[in-house]
Amino acid sequence: MTSTAATVSRPLARKRERPAPERRTVERRRTDGTVVGEVVLDPQIFGLEPNTAVLHQVVTAQLAAARSGTQSTRTRAEVAGGGAKPFRQKGTGRARQGSIRSPQWSGGGVALGPKPRTYRQRTPKKMIRLALYCALSDRAGEERVALVEEWDFEVPKTKDAVAALDSLGISGRVLVVLGPDDGIPDRSFANLPDVHCVQFSELNAYDVVRSDWVVFTDETLPGDTEAVAAKPAARRAKATKKTAPTASAEAATDTSGEDTADTTADAGDPEEGEE
Repeated sequence: MTSTAATVSRPLARKRERPAPERRTVERRRTDGTVVGEVVLDPQIFGLEPNTAVLHQVVTAQLAAARSGTQSTRTRAEVAGGGAKPFRQKGTGRARQGSIRSPQWSGGGVALGPKPRTYRQRTPKKMIRLALYCALSDRAGEERVALVEEWDFEVPKTKDAVAALDSLGISGRVLVVLGPDDGIPDRSFANLPDVHCVQFSELNAYDVVRSDWVVFTDETLPGDTEAVAAKPAARRAKATKKTAPTASAEAATDTSGEDTADTTADAGDPEEGEE
């Protein structure tokens, strides 16, 4: 068999087909916990099947980039002293030495020690975006995404922030996504150790993964959203309420017609009596 025939007969590797994005919804609430509607989340952001390999690679790169990389040790060339040979080359019975600042001497330089460097890893932008979408989809699949109409705090107050989270039924580690004008909510959540606030432009996969809840506002919710239509039962109830006055009006019309006929008949009796 030739090499060409062997290549043709070899089975082709198939790319794994991931399921289509799911359509998920979230309740839209006020800070006091009142439900004001239901919103459909963008399936391309909140409905994906998480790609754990991409998510792991991006989170690892993000943690590596956060390292300062400023640790440093001195080599034998950087340690002060040791210019003279400690003792003569031969005749002492000891191993030959050239400097007291060699790595084997106490106080000498460090061999192969750490030096300032960067730990950054190159990560494509598409991979970073996919990792963020996978993290948000994982939280949405666990129903750990909350939507608030707006943070209506008048002044920065931790007590109001705690009351809002209790009303929303949110506990554990919380990631609050704020807009550029949400300075008062940012200061309100600042003293809560389990709450981390981040600007919408700085939202990343690591912060989402390490949080139990992700809280958005109408301004910061990503993707294209739409309000959920009324359910068929609710539409039928509204239609019944609208048609009820019409039926009453028809009944009143029928009653008025009967009264008119009776009046006409009564009016005809005196004429018969006269005849």
